[in-house]
Amino acid sequence: MENAATRGQPGGLAAIAAMVRGSVPHAVLLVGPPSSGKTTLALDLAAALLCVDPDRAARPCRRCRGCRLVASGNHPDLHRLAPDGPGGQVRIGQATDPEPGTIRDLIGELALLPVEGGARVAIVEQAHRINDDAQNALLKMLEEPPAGVTIVLCADEEECLLPTVRSRCVRVRLGPVAGREIERWLEELGAADAPSAARFARLAGGRPGLALAYARAPEAARLRGEIARGLLDLLTAGRHERLTSVRTLMSSAAALEAALEEGRRAGAGGEARVAEAETRAAGRRKKPAAAATAETQPKDERAEGETDASTESAAPKASASDRRAAASALLAIWASVGRDLAVAALGGRRGLHDPELLDELVAVAPTIPTGALPAFLAQLATVEAQIDENVNPELALDVLALAWPRPGRAA
Repeated sequence: MENAATRGQPGGLAAIAAMVRGSVPHAVLLVGPPSSGKTTLALDLAAALLCVDPDRAARPCRRCRGCRLVASGNHPDLHRLAPDGPGGQVRIGQATDPEPGTIRDLIGELALLPVEGGARVAIVEQAHRINDDAQNALLKMLEEPPAGVTIVLCADEEECLLPTVRSRCVRVRLGPVAGREIERWLEELGAADAPSAARFARLAGGRPGLALAYARAPEAARLRGEIARGLLDLLTAGRHERLTSVRTLMSSAAALEAALEEGRRAGAGGEARVAEAETRAAGRRKKPAAAATAETQPKDERAEGETDASTESAAPKASASDRRAAASALLAIWASVGRDLAVAALGGRRGLHDPELLDELVAVAPTIPTGALPAFLAQLATVEAQIDENVNPELALDVLALAWPRPGRAA
């Protein structure tokens, strides 16, 4: 697909190109790591199915009315659904008069005739967040889909979906994207210069969507660096300081998530929609920017002398899903720092996720006892799974803070 916005996923592009040229399935499941390009690939498929170019091999043409409507987000036959609400789930909705943004509302929309007279496409983002009731409701449509309807589910983990749902979908797997490919993509978009693109690609770890979010929100890269350095400082901290500092780091991780969400909104849509999205989003960015400022404000107040007690008293105001998201963000950086320490201990330089921390990593890595980092990273992976299963994130982070290796005598 020459006009696809997706980058670094040749297998995925080949799969949807075959669908467009041949028989289009009624349900497609795109599975891959977070921010690996699943939504962008789903939009490429939607654009191709709603394109009116007579040459099917040339779809999406990006010039016809259908392609332009998809690019602007206003195609009446393209429906998008994403997690919403405090629990961050895709909900089933009321049985009668279901509210927008729910599975039952989507089912009602797809039961109508197409407005443009062609295909209809529904994209469900983060489909692993569909609760069981909503999955059962969706299953009925997957079993007896309306004519011309294609439902695309984008999931980080397919195991979260019911086996009956998975069995009715054509599965397309996406993997991490090569760093060089992400660098070129960011430069093509004009989102970052070459050095910055290289850094963002490393920080993203093969996830182009995350790299673009970093590029669109420079504050995020600064916050990420502060958190990483805070984790390195934690190595030499005592027990009480570790338990206190890890809560501060969690607050910083929440601010990082807010900044990245700002970047995702600003860069939504990929290469094919960047210019148009920039114009449309100019007014909408003001509100998220204010939200991001509000998220980072507690840190500024602490810098002026606010006590840790006030930080802890403000923590319960965050929802459970926001606290888990902040903890997960902190764990991801923690795992990256631990890996970089292990690489630096072996004399590695080019394989570091964040080369800006090179001096600090090289200084402290030789003092970490042999075998301590692999053991800690294994424990971190276990804690990450426990947080996904609703373990208290603050207590889980306390455990990791105490288990974080302490430097010994330099080699």
